[in-house]
Amino acid sequence: MDGTLIVFNPMVPLPLFAGLLLLACAIGFFALRRGVRGGWLRLLLAAAFALVLLNPSFLKENRKPVSDVAAVIVDESGSQKLGERAQQTQDALAKLQEQLGAFDDVDVRIVRAGGLAETDLVGAMQQALADVPAQRIAGTIMITDGQVHDVPEKIASLRRFGPVHALLTGKKNAFDRRLVIARAPGFGIVGRDATASVRVEDRPAGGDAPVPVTVRYDIDKTITVNAVPGKDTDIALPIGHPGDNIFELTIDHAEGELTDINNRAAFNVHGVRDRLRVLLVSGAPHPGERTWRNLLKADPAVELVHFTILRPPAKQDATPMQEMSLIAFPVKELFELKLARFDLVIFDRVRKLGILPEEYLRNIATYVENGGAFLDIGGAGYAGDESLYGTPLGRVLPTRPTGAVTNRAFTPALTADGLRHPITAGLAGEAPEARPPVPVGGPWLQQTDTELLRGIVLMQGDGGRPVFVLDHFGKGRVGQLLSDQIWLWSRGYQGGGPQAELLRRLAHWLMREPELDEESLSARAVPAGAGFDITIERRSLDARVPPVQMTAPNGSAQIIDLAPGERPGVFVATQHVESEGVYRLYDDSHYVAVPAGHMDAPEWRDMRASADVLKPLAEATRGGVFWLEDFPGGIDVRRTARGARAAGNGWLGLVRGGDYIVTGAESRPLLPAWALLALLLGLTVIVWWREGR
Repeated sequence: MDGTLIVFNPMVPLPLFAGLLLLACAIGFFALRRGVRGGWLRLLLAAAFALVLLNPSFLKENRKPVSDVAAVIVDESGSQKLGERAQQTQDALAKLQEQLGAFDDVDVRIVRAGGLAETDLVGAMQQALADVPAQRIAGTIMITDGQVHDVPEKIASLRRFGPVHALLTGKKNAFDRRLVIARAPGFGIVGRDATASVRVEDRPAGGDAPVPVTVRYDIDKTITVNAVPGKDTDIALPIGHPGDNIFELTIDHAEGELTDINNRAAFNVHGVRDRLRVLLVSGAPHPGERTWRNLLKADPAVELVHFTILRPPAKQDATPMQEMSLIAFPVKELFELKLARFDLVIFDRVRKLGILPEEYLRNIATYVENGGAFLDIGGAGYAGDESLYGTPLGRVLPTRPTGAVTNRAFTPALTADGLRHPITAGLAGEAPEARPPVPVGGPWLQQTDTELLRGIVLMQGDGGRPVFVLDHFGKGRVGQLLSDQIWLWSRGYQGGGPQAELLRRLAHWLMREPELDEESLSARAVPAGAGFDITIERRSLDARVPPVQMTAPNGSAQIIDLAPGERPGVFVATQHVESEGVYRLYDDSHYVAVPAGHMDAPEWRDMRASADVLKPLAEATRGGVFWLEDFPGGIDVRRTARGARAAGNGWLGLVRGGDYIVTGAESRPLLPAWALLALLLGLTVIVWWREGR
């Protein structure tokens, strides 16, 4: 690897040298043109002077050869686990390591790549060889089934990593059937059907016999439709409740099919209510009336009907009825004909004034018992003779008035249940260690004294008496605020309080928004290592919760214990799983389904081994594509010259770069100084003699 070079070290700057040389040549050519005797000798003398000024010398380098670098990219994606592919990969890698180990001038970098969602081998190749100069790259060998998802359309920039060779695992022309979600709605109206579209794909294309598609949802409900392969089939999906509605679709394993991993799919349809209809009845004008109206009108999903009773029947004045702008309260229309259309009924300071006959109040109680929602904001009137507790509506109210009203300032405080319930959790700040009662916001100035009959107290007031109570009555929900002073928070009185957040959560809980349920089970799955971590969250007001049973996609079940989380009322557990699919979780009264993995990820779209993706890359880099099933004895590896053919029948080539590093150098003049001086003097004398004749 020793090399000898002739190098030049000019004695003068190159611009000056070029100028002098041009001047000398111009004079010489001018002399030749005029016929001056010895003109050609002048040019020869100028060339000699130029040689001296260039200062030529011999440079002898001591060179040390540098090894070339080859990358072996091993595909460890999910599709590589099918059939004999894993064994083929292992055998091919062992054979390559044996052959490459025989080359003293090749450093081998083995990179294991792939992923759960897609196979990114080109990125792994670029990262493995990013620090290697192009002249030292011997080539890249990929051991894969050919389903690579990061090959760019323009592959010119990848030529520096070549030649790129592909050793393909699996079998040619394998048959596979796949279930595809052609269209899935993201949202659906509760109580109505949402339409999804599915397609069964056979590769290579098979017959047109219908394939049964089973749709599973909730705990044990199923729908079956027949889908013709290659054609989209619509499925009507019932949206039974707000929040997540998980639908799992499966088809049976076909004879001769490569795998049934992609014979299933799952998606989530978020159930929403069409329009949340709220009826707000204010018993009398007061400063807090606008608080509820502003809150409900600010939500575009809420359709609000609001009435304020300005002139009860007992009120007498001399104003003629035809001169009054008030409208008659549509009692029959609201509380008999259209009551069931409302999702929430709110009574704000409403008393028994003769406007609402007992028959209609009984209708409201029946409405709640059948699944409706009712909120009573009781002022001082709840304690007197005109209290709603003394009407048929009283049977749904969770408190009984004592007849007393507290008219002094007090600060509402969260109870133990209030710290745990989603409606009030966090209203006092992030203080899970705080012991109840925990004060919230500024003071209120009035409270109706009551006795708790049932339900749970989230906030207490003066003397520890209830001020905010929730209850489940029949199939419906009931809430009571035993003070009408919450508007002081919205006005910022002595610091105010979280009025908007509290009322928003309360209204949504009453209208059954699932994220605010005090007893709920939820789960989510995130990629972790070679599988997924499923985080289970159980919300409860109890100090302990039962274990959860988790059923895997293959039908196996396990029991998981939950531990208290960082937030009060929340119990959590994390379970690692390896397989993709839908996992079902149950406890004594709750069920949830969680899809793990990318059910429509590129990795599962086509599980067949194929040369189509990597063939253009191999051709552009002068590499080759080889099916391992065609070469049971392995592929021969050779060293080839740069620019030469790098692949053939049963062999692949790694380029010999021939790069080196210089470990030492020795320099000596091209001619000794005395020889250069003699040359110049001799030529000068000859020129003088020639011109002097």
